[in-house]
Amino acid sequence: MTTIYGIRNCDTMKKARAALDAAGIAHDFHDYKASGVDPVRLQGWIERLGWEKLLNRAGTTFRKLDDSAKVDLDEARAVALMLAHPSAIKRPVLEHGDRLILGYDPDIYRNLGG
Repeated sequence: MTTIYGIRNCDTMKKARAALDAAGIAHDFHDYKASGVDPVRLQGWIERLGWEKLLNRAGTTFRKLDDSAKVDLDEARAVALMLAHPSAIKRPVLEHGDRLILGYDPDIYRNLGG
């Protein structure tokens, strides 16, 4: 089973989904801006990737937050922030079998099918 997580209107997400289609990989799409993110799933991603990699500090959502929400971040505060503002999660997050891939790399996506 393959599931890609992100935001529908994100240009990077559009590229990633198109690459999955081109590689013939059937997948489900979870829009975590519209549907939120499951706390247990988010914690699993953090255990595998680290909250520092998962939190998109360069994105508009993070930059628009009040400064008090951005200072002294630790895992617990970052988790709360990502649950409250799923757009602050880097994207895409791709679950492909037992693989967990963060971000879009055309070469990685192209080689998923084979």
